[in-house]
Amino acid sequence: MDPKELLNENGSEPNKPKKESPLVSLERDLKLFNESIREVAVEIMLEGLSLHPIFVAHQHEIKLGEVILDRNELNTEWSIHASTIEEFTERGIIKTELKERFLTTYKNPHDFMCLFVVVPEGANFVYYPYVKG
Repeated sequence: MDPKELLNENGSEPNKPKKESPLVSLERDLKLFNESIREVAVEIMLEGLSLHPIFVAHQHEIKLGEVILDRNELNTEWSIHASTIEEFTERGIIKTELKERFLTTYKNPHDFMCLFVVVPEGANFVYYPYVKG
């Protein structure tokens, strides 16, 4: 047998479905939730709650922020909670001494949603652009 036949084009074993990255399903959900998340971000800023809204995206149970989009109710793969940089520093997720550094990388909240994406392997901040309507 030719060794090339053992591998398909992308170098993985044939007949083994490639596991989809959770970020692919997150992106699908974010496209659906785009306008709702933007409205909540604007509301957080207009009400003076924070100039730095953070949205927590997860597929498990998390006690951080307020639930705005529940995956069980909406039949989607991700739930989204609304939070703020203030809650993240109060809870110690962003250390007080690192808050300024975080703020230097924080993107314009009118153009990007700041997401704290929680997966079993860990969590990370991701900026996702709002789709211009």
